[in-house]
Amino acid sequence: MKLDSPIFQDADAAREHLEAQRWPHGPNCPHCGNARADRITKMEGKAHRPGLYNCMECREQFTVTVGTVFERSKISLNKWMLATFLMTSSKKGMSAHQLHRMLGVTYKTAWFMAHRIREAMKEDVKSSGPLGGEGKTVEADETYIGKRETPREYARPRARKNWKPTKSGKAGGAQKRIIVGLVERGGKARMFHLNNATKDTVREVLVRNVPRTSTLYTDESRLYTLTGEEYAKHRTVKHSGGEYARREGGVVVHTNTIENVFSVFKRGMVGVYQHCGEAHLHRYLAEFDFRYNRRTALKVTDAERHDQLLAMIEGKRLTYRRIGEAGHA
Repeated sequence: MKLDSPIFQDADAAREHLEAQRWPHGPNCPHCGNARADRITKMEGKAHRPGLYNCMECREQFTVTVGTVFERSKISLNKWMLATFLMTSSKKGMSAHQLHRMLGVTYKTAWFMAHRIREAMKEDVKSSGPLGGEGKTVEADETYIGKRETPREYARPRARKNWKPTKSGKAGGAQKRIIVGLVERGGKARMFHLNNATKDTVREVLVRNVPRTSTLYTDESRLYTLTGEEYAKHRTVKHSGGEYARREGGVVVHTNTIENVFSVFKRGMVGVYQHCGEAHLHRYLAEFDFRYNRRTALKVTDAERHDQLLAMIEGKRLTYRRIGEAGHA
């Protein structure tokens, strides 16, 4: 798909493309769920806006954008199509300033569009299923980025003389934001922003997303020691001892895959976005997860990735007030 495609230049072509993605078997009413072709009428003529349908079951009118992140937007659909394509095809993201220049909209509008698109990219266990499973390997690790804006909660007072931080203080940062990442080898990744990384909070992330029949690979952090015992196998690499990979029983034990996921994320956050409010960090994580899970290595093209996003826009309304109260990012 090229940037001179009709769906990026013409609002009618963009609407027809979106209808084909949302309604491959014909329009269905977002108000009552009616999908009978003989009970839905397309409103024709100059008196009606393009793409308007009338449902004869509930007597409500609708367009293809109703119930999606595009609903009630005054921005033309072809600009929405271009914005979604740019954000899904740019490996390290697309800044709101760049969207503002390329789309010919204000920075405030571009910023809001980007957040709506990130909301559509959001996946979880319910929508995309768990990571790993029997016979599969999941790597887990944590990373630290940016200056935190919310106070860190400590399980024990730091004033205690015998208190020691995780990893003996050799990694992490008390004033940085904490991100825990999971990745299935050869499969999908999922990242989470935690206010505090403890054995309990990390365990909750693991057990909610990774079946206990999986093999778990981590570093030597004590965050995973007890939780690892709940899984079929738990293997660790000792980074503090200079070990980053080893062959064991015909497989290679390492956490390089999740480190690569973190690498792309950090390069995007530092090189493209430069600043991100902590309240919005979860949406940026969802954006990088979305692209990684549909990466070129999995034989997903830019056009396919774009169309997969359009299939996820339903039921994810996001108003400016909801994200504006937390400040711009």
